[in-house]
Amino acid sequence: MITTTGLELRAGARILISDADLRVQPGDRIGLVGRNGAGKTTTLTTLAGERVPHAGKVDVTGEIGYLPQDPRSGDLDITASDRVLSGRGLDVLRARLTKAQIAMAEPADDAEMERAVRLYGRLEDQFAALGGYAAESDAARICTNLGLPDRVLGQPLRTLSGGQRRRVELARILFSDADTLLLDEPTNHLDADSIVWLKGFLASHRAGLIVISHDVDLLAAVVNKVWHLDANRATVDVYNLGWKRYLDARETDERRRRAERANAEKKIDALSAQADKMRAKATKAKAAQSMDKRAQRLAAGLEQVRVQDKVAKLRFPTPAPCGRTPLTAEHLSKSYGSLEIFTGVDLAIDKGTRVVVLGFNGAGKTTLLRMLAGTETPDTGEVKPGHGLRIGYYAQEHETIDMDRSLLENMRSAAPDSTDTELRKILGAFLFSGDAVDQRTGTLSGGERTRLAMATLVVSGANVLLLDEPTNNLDPASREQVLEALRTYQGAIVLVTHDEGAVHALNPDKVIILPDGTEDTWSADFADLVSLA
Repeated sequence: MITTTGLELRAGARILISDADLRVQPGDRIGLVGRNGAGKTTTLTTLAGERVPHAGKVDVTGEIGYLPQDPRSGDLDITASDRVLSGRGLDVLRARLTKAQIAMAEPADDAEMERAVRLYGRLEDQFAALGGYAAESDAARICTNLGLPDRVLGQPLRTLSGGQRRRVELARILFSDADTLLLDEPTNHLDADSIVWLKGFLASHRAGLIVISHDVDLLAAVVNKVWHLDANRATVDVYNLGWKRYLDARETDERRRRAERANAEKKIDALSAQADKMRAKATKAKAAQSMDKRAQRLAAGLEQVRVQDKVAKLRFPTPAPCGRTPLTAEHLSKSYGSLEIFTGVDLAIDKGTRVVVLGFNGAGKTTLLRMLAGTETPDTGEVKPGHGLRIGYYAQEHETIDMDRSLLENMRSAAPDSTDTELRKILGAFLFSGDAVDQRTGTLSGGERTRLAMATLVVSGANVLLLDEPTNNLDPASREQVLEALRTYQGAIVLVTHDEGAVHALNPDKVIILPDGTEDTWSADFADLVSLA
């Protein structure tokens, strides 16, 4: 289904994968894993045909269903239902069937009627060949299980939240009947019930599947093979094992590598010591050189031991001084056409207060944060900055960073008064060093974009942070750094998240529940709503 030969992938001058021969066959459910920046998303986009490898080739047979980390559908005016049905081309056929029905109902003459009937018959045959009305029912079932109710399916894509659009794209891919599914973080924006359903769907998938996910429960339930991208060795280690057995096997491999390296290093030390003794005698100079060469050959052939993955040491900024209530909003409302998202939302963000925003997908959580950040205008109401307000906004779709600029240029925009040396130092703390700071931001993986967006917050001096799903796309170690930053930040935070751990780390003072805009004191009774939001 997918075969690679001599595959080499690069990010700028950095080699991500070298000389990899990989194969995906029917029944393979592969977990593609590795630290942030190891090349997981680059690998998936290459296999999907959206990126050309630096060297080697990718051969694909059958259809590919690809869910990118940040799906962007072309026409935002089509309905969510038509977008899902387009996975099998049923959207176009359904529209043509409707047009043909109208033509049959109002024929100009008998000849026109006969042509309309013949056309309708051909279209209906095509529709039936693709599954017909049963397929529409399948699509509706998938959508329901992914938390997309009928009212959402009838709306244009432009009226949906980022989380809803991602669910629509996932539904489209699962409905498509593609021979191989390539899914990049499919559980992002899914509630707990939808994740449970997705695990069952993927575990029973009989075609090919490659999934990138930081949800270890999903990997444990679904995958029967693992591809581990080792960023230190630029290799893909293939394990024909399920998740639990893979973890055990990988640890065994690392112990073997450490033991073999230790033995080799002892031999190298012994050869070098012997060569040093021989060098003292002119008659044994050649023998000493020979031993040096043997030691060098052994050193060159040492298999690298896995280096402990580096993690960005994240601390949110020291908040700039501000008044008692740096941010307030009154009577905020937002609608798209006749669709009301929320209305009459009032809030006051006091200095150092911690607020979590809850609500079902489409209730307007991201929209509210955009209004508070000043990137979206409310239909009614007003956002009022208080004395000394400095906002730091982390957007879940990374729209606050310019994908066409370099990392350093994005940092300059966030902190124009800082020197390049200061900005490079902060980027280095977020694991971007050397020439990496000059690469185009659009070439970064989702996890790397998250690190860059966090770095721009650090230099902002913000005293109010607006954080929209800040733990998405992060490996476990990087996620822990974000959680620790939430615990220790001294300024005010307004948080939107599906991550129960993030809410626990935030330790909220208040909760806002959308779309009603209800504000309440936080209590443990609200915790069950987080994963369902």
